[in-house]
Amino acid sequence: MLANVGRLLAGVAVACCLVVAMAGTSAAQKAPPDPQAYVKYYVAAATYQGQPETLAEIATRFLGSSARSAEIYNLNAGRIQPDGESLRDPGRINKGWYLVLPWDAVGEGVKYGQIPAGPKPTTKPSAPTRPTTPSGGSTPTSSPSPTSSPSPTSTKGAAGCTAVAASSGRSDWAQLRMAADGAWDLSRGNGVVVAVVDSGVDGKLEQFNGRIAVGADVTVGNGRGDSDCHGTGTAMAGIIAADPGNTRTPPGLAPDATILPVRMVGDSGNGRATDAANAIEVAVSAGASVVALGSHVDLSAPPVIASLATALNHDVLVVAGAPTKPGTLPQAGEPDATGALLLVGGVGADDTLVEEYQPNVVEVVAPGADVASVGPGKAGPLSYTGTRFATAFVAGQAALVRAAYPEMTAAQAEQRIKDTADAVGGEDPDGRYGAGMINPTASVARPIEGDRPVGAGADSSSGGGAMGPLVLLGLALVGGGAFLALQLRRRRLG
Repeated sequence: MLANVGRLLAGVAVACCLVVAMAGTSAAQKAPPDPQAYVKYYVAAATYQGQPETLAEIATRFLGSSARSAEIYNLNAGRIQPDGESLRDPGRINKGWYLVLPWDAVGEGVKYGQIPAGPKPTTKPSAPTRPTTPSGGSTPTSSPSPTSSPSPTSTKGAAGCTAVAASSGRSDWAQLRMAADGAWDLSRGNGVVVAVVDSGVDGKLEQFNGRIAVGADVTVGNGRGDSDCHGTGTAMAGIIAADPGNTRTPPGLAPDATILPVRMVGDSGNGRATDAANAIEVAVSAGASVVALGSHVDLSAPPVIASLATALNHDVLVVAGAPTKPGTLPQAGEPDATGALLLVGGVGADDTLVEEYQPNVVEVVAPGADVASVGPGKAGPLSYTGTRFATAFVAGQAALVRAAYPEMTAAQAEQRIKDTADAVGGEDPDGRYGAGMINPTASVARPIEGDRPVGAGADSSSGGGAMGPLVLLGLALVGGGAFLALQLRRRRLG
């Protein structure tokens, strides 16, 4: 009998281990979102209960709150519908439109599957109009789509654009030091929109596997952000979210995050403060919860200060390079604001700072010298140096944290990033490095007093949220079986 019980218990243990292992594999190897994947969607009718359908009414019906209409807008804006038009006005929806819904939508009329292909557009869909110069505390209105973009078009006048200098030599020291794959069982950035405010992002590259939104080009007012001739925005996006399955370039820290490219640098390579301010407003209005600012953004410029106040009032974690010149830093305009501005310094492999930052402003540091990432077009992997690339590493880490801990505010996520950083300078930390070198794995896995158990808030689609219960179940069954076997053995010997 003892032998039979032992075999039964062994089988249970093996089954539990297989369930846990399969769940872990699903989390670690989850493919990036496919623009042709099965989704929840709704086919719009002419009216509902005698009234024209609107996004607010649909959100109330299927999601329980009209406030979630912005999510439906972001999932559908810019996508060509069967009648050749696209969603621009949340209050006007045409009969027969296919509206992608958030994953938790429920109710009569909600369908699940692949959206039927619509007609090929004969003209380019209109991009978001250029917002007016923002003012502090204003509510953003422009909403470019953070969904996967169609094939991007080239930037007008790109022939006169000069790519930023980069080396063809490749060293993966930065990605190896970050070791972000240690965090992927708990978080891969799924569901987080990271805006890259710089030179645009080449959305055609296979390294992004369709996770580059159309975005916006605020330098022209009605352009797209998913093309790039300078290369710096593309390199930043690669550091944040490049596909780990592509062996040509190093993987991004948060490979399941969606990149929203907002171009604020024209062909000349010069950035204006008003364009930077408008770019931040566009990123916030599109639903980005993490915003990575390139080096063309002057944090002390009055228009930028006003727009950053708006972002901080909307629970956005803004990641920017630490300033090298004296100036007033932005602050939230409301006392109960939950957003945060995280200032980053770049370092080389020997921890040498890449720039001379202002005293006592660097909060964390990240790799910023000889950093490997993808270049635009057919450039392939290139090596870059500059603070903006350190900013990209921290933005990728922020996506991991915000996906793993969705109930955290931006300010709490910022604090976790700083609390889990590794001090630079040994037993006597060097204040020039702030809290120290970021540690992506520790930021999602290390218990901190007052936090909930690790993994409890990881997004279920990446498997992180389900791992905890499965592991506990497996341990309970195996442990209980071992206890039972021990008791049977004692009775037999007794």
